[in-house]
Amino acid sequence: MSTSPVRAPAGPARPTAADRTRQVVVTVSEIACVLGTLVGIGLFGTRVEESSGGSLAADATLLAPAGTAFSIWSVIYLGLFAYTVWQWLPSRAADPRARATGWLAAVSMLLNAGWLLVTQQGWIWVSVGVIVVLALVLGLLVQRLAELPDPGTRLDQLVVDGTFGLYLGWVAVATAANVAAALVASGVRQEGPGAEWIGVAVVLVLAAVLAWIQHRVGGRWAVAAASAWGLSWIAVGRALDEPQSLTLAYGAVLAAVLVVLATAFARGRAPAPGAAPHAAGRTDHGAPAVTARR
Repeated sequence: MSTSPVRAPAGPARPTAADRTRQVVVTVSEIACVLGTLVGIGLFGTRVEESSGGSLAADATLLAPAGTAFSIWSVIYLGLFAYTVWQWLPSRAADPRARATGWLAAVSMLLNAGWLLVTQQGWIWVSVGVIVVLALVLGLLVQRLAELPDPGTRLDQLVVDGTFGLYLGWVAVATAANVAAALVASGVRQEGPGAEWIGVAVVLVLAAVLAWIQHRVGGRWAVAAASAWGLSWIAVGRALDEPQSLTLAYGAVLAAVLVVLATAFARGRAPAPGAAPHAAGRTDHGAPAVTARR
């Protein structure tokens, strides 16, 4: 009687030279990001809020979040450091999550450092271009996470999905604030009810964009938390600080609520684990992919 050979269970994929190169590039990019941050907090240069002629200060424009809002960077930077360590773990070197995100993560870190450096030079419109590209890179990264068939472990979800979800949500709000700062620095007036209602329109459009993003990625609470945080602090700034505008404060609160509701709606419509997600389609073998939602 013939017997079939017993196959050993497949282990994790072995790292390739490309994996090792990616790990090194991510690490170097993280170092650059840290150095850029030290410039941004004023250790080696001018603090962000004092750079570009004060255009990026918390009281410079109608869309500037109150100063406390920027404390979220501490969480994001800690997450980026944790991600850099995580991708060096032996079990993660060739992990699909690391392969899908590593290069984009490195680009996001370099863009972050680049934004801080160009604001030091007062190149406010260049900083707009940099942060727009950063937002696009982060959006692509989070969509790639949504397309992975394996939701990953709790550690993966916290370090990767959590970090880049917060990063994307905050940068989306910061992009709107950056554009407003560039416009005001270029001489656009922000006094009067007309400017206030334009500001309200901007935050509502931002909420619509974030709702579309959440539809694409299955609704991620990390994205919602960071964007709602930023919008809420815009509301606080306009209610308690100059330039004051209760109209815009209420509009920012409404935008934050809409982002949270859109996220809950997207999660309710997203496929359950084991079903094919909207964004991902199917895997190479025809099996449904699984959307990992955080």
